[in-house]
Amino acid sequence: MTEWLTREEALARLNVRPQTLYAYVSRGRIGMRPDGADPRRSQYRADDITALATRRARGRSPQAIAESAIAWGEPSITTAISTVQHGRLVYRGKDAVAFSSAATLEETAALLWASNAPVSFASLTPSAVRQSGAPTAFARLSALAAEGRPSLGRRPAMLQQDGASATSALATALGATPGSEPVHARLAQGWSVDAAGADLIRRTLVLLADHELNASTFAARVAASTGAPIAACLLAGLATLTGPRHGGAGAAALNLVEDAERLGADEAVARWLAHDRPLPGFGHPLYPEGDPRGQALLRDLEIDDGLLRLRDAVLAATGMHANVDFALAAMTRSLRLPADAPFRLFALGRSAGWTAHAIEQVTSNRPIRPRARYDGPVGT
Repeated sequence: MTEWLTREEALARLNVRPQTLYAYVSRGRIGMRPDGADPRRSQYRADDITALATRRARGRSPQAIAESAIAWGEPSITTAISTVQHGRLVYRGKDAVAFSSAATLEETAALLWASNAPVSFASLTPSAVRQSGAPTAFARLSALAAEGRPSLGRRPAMLQQDGASATSALATALGATPGSEPVHARLAQGWSVDAAGADLIRRTLVLLADHELNASTFAARVAASTGAPIAACLLAGLATLTGPRHGGAGAAALNLVEDAERLGADEAVARWLAHDRPLPGFGHPLYPEGDPRGQALLRDLEIDDGLLRLRDAVLAATGMHANVDFALAAMTRSLRLPADAPFRLFALGRSAGWTAHAIEQVTSNRPIRPRARYDGPVGT
């Protein structure tokens, strides 16, 4: 009979931090299932942990260590902006979920940027384009990047102004109406959402503002390490965000929801798993016990029966909990937002984090230039 360990037992046998354990699970190296006595907790396959501990005891080369660190490994860049610890997202020492209960994106940017002055994303000039969405956002950031000043050698306050201008342009491009109100209110107005919906948008933007060294943030930091303009750093982040494993996960979650409505939740989940397709909207390597961002948003949403059945079916089949992408899909349906609203919300919220990391990278004055491990043919 297969032996299963608690989280504490698994950590003790491997002698690793929780983030490393979750990384092993996400890469399929350790099996995980919900605890029968408490579905909110997880158990870990003992055989996998024993085999992994044996391999770790043999030691690894420096190259192997560096290679593994690039994918859900230990932190490779020092930052004071945000982290995930013990299942909590933290913004400069503040619990992000608690902070999101009342903060605006502007206040979140001021916190992440360590700004000495209030941040404004006001846009008083009517937009010259009638359409909004990703194409418009790319066009606006590209224009700003082409005109922007290099970031090296400039004071943080000036870089913050560049970030505010770029985020303001991005907000209008993504559907916010012109004005001086907080950006969540202007976005709600552009989407014809009531006050309760506007408050939910506010909290969503705050919770999406930053998330450690995710792929898009790392891309923004790489651009910043070259001295690129702040708008170009945001453009690098936006380009990376379009991937289905990142900002595109919300749209993929909507596709899974549609399949569940058409086929039934259990059948849809079985088909996706049979085709070796990851279930978008569920699970997260850093949150095996559940994504606190998604939990915070779902508490304020009326989730329809179809979504509830899908959530239960995925938990029963895989042990994975709903994450923030599931919450974005649920919010899109509940508020009748544009189909690409999950991406728009992600891009606008995360622009505050991209700017924070770009400024931190520029002021550190350290290049980001990893070496490759070449395994191709050797020329003669």
